[in-house]
Amino acid sequence: GVQTCALPIYPRLLGEIHDPPIGLYRKGGYTFDNACVAIVGSRRATVYGQSVAKRLGVELAQRGFCVVSGLARGIDTSAHEGALSAGGRTAAVVGTGIDIIHPPENLGLYRRIAETGAILSEFPFGRSLDRDSFAMRSRVIAGICEAVVVVESDMWGGAMSTAKFAGEQGRLVFAVPG
Repeated sequence: GVQTCALPIYPRLLGEIHDPPIGLYRKGGYTFDNACVAIVGSRRATVYGQSVAKRLGVELAQRGFCVVSGLARGIDTSAHEGALSAGGRTAAVVGTGIDIIHPPENLGLYRRIAETGAILSEFPFGRSLDRDSFAMRSRVIAGICEAVVVVESDMWGGAMSTAKFAGEQGRLVFAVPG
């Protein structure tokens, strides 16, 4: 693929996918110098799924990986919180402009991620959620990462979309048995 941007602030692997974003809006200073692993899954996660996602976030962060997810309720929130609790790096790829915090109860988490990690979006300020933005976000999450771990997912949810993009991009895909 074409290297979209030579600056270290544009995640290197993302420039290698067949349709990388032209640019990214970013809040936070993290420069993606560690290998990234995505942890994605259901917004309606079980207590078990949330605990697994958090533990994976902790263990990956402790081993130097940046944990990437989508800042959604459920599995995403648990994965980000796990990485932060271990003092590790985490990045959130959002399906809105970076000025819109969704879900609103994740405002505190959004701020903590921005302090040590990064919030990323290919969408301009003011862009709200819609059906297309979820698929586009899934493509970016998979594109940044060496691997994607799916923890609890609906058959047609965003996590499965991320796993599909990861497979097409030649990334490793893992699933946690339910």
